[in-house]
Amino acid sequence: MGQAQSTPPPPVPILPPSHPPVSSASGSPPPSCPMHQSTSTEKINPLNYMPTLSQKPGPAQTTSLPVERTESSIPRSPSPDGSAVPPKWEYPSPQQFYNALLRKGWETPEEHVETMVEIHNFLNEMAWKEVLRWENQNNLAPEPQLTRFQGRPGELSPKARLYLFAGRILPSRFNTKPPFDRHDWVIRRHSGEEVRYVIDYYEAPPELDGTPVFSLDVRPALDTLGSMKTRISVATQEAWAAFKQREKMTFPEGHDVSLFSLDPFSLVIRMIIFTKLSRSTHFFPQASSTS
Repeated sequence: MGQAQSTPPPPVPILPPSHPPVSSASGSPPPSCPMHQSTSTEKINPLNYMPTLSQKPGPAQTTSLPVERTESSIPRSPSPDGSAVPPKWEYPSPQQFYNALLRKGWETPEEHVETMVEIHNFLNEMAWKEVLRWENQNNLAPEPQLTRFQGRPGELSPKARLYLFAGRILPSRFNTKPPFDRHDWVIRRHSGEEVRYVIDYYEAPPELDGTPVFSLDVRPALDTLGSMKTRISVATQEAWAAFKQREKMTFPEGHDVSLFSLDPFSLVIRMIIFTKLSRSTHFFPQASSTS
């Protein structure tokens, strides 16, 4: 979505191309998305924890950037104060994105801003698709709405902490790097129920041609009994599917591998070992000449 470009942004150590450059003075990576809570006295919108972003060029800006905002596919809840809002969330324009980077003090080549915005929008679209996959587990209709969200860079979720710990023990199986960003999204179902989702954004090894790859771990937060039930149900389904797949690879064709032919204790151990612990989904953003 948005303005597409065929030229990828320059490589950035550790961080994916959607990140602004890391300041050598601070020594720590900034959040992946500049649309995070401000530390100044600017008025913050409680629905997205963002200030109003200017569409005017920056003081030293030399390149003209588009000011058109791209409509997302994510339905938006009505405004709490009754004011008119678009039916779907809109992404910041490249000019707004650039101004947000300046506001944070990050120097970013102007010619790469449109590509950064494209990747930013792509990841949000994929995250919403994952949310809908979870929601479909409950056979709910119509489609839920995103009511508010917040970027929480630097705040590791309990699951991310668990993965980092597991990575120290089994580095070949688990990610040894923390997620480069975290978002918390609150959706509203047709019944009026609100459900919080946690999204961890990971950087994955790039493709051979240099195409950046990202891994999104999207799941409902364990805030309610319903979310716990959904998480357990999905984990059980994935464990069973992984177990059956492993059994096909372990036993020769025609061999009886019914549950009754296996030792119960062995069955439990196998399911634990082959459980797919992560619901992470890998995405490959692609730049093209068309939107």
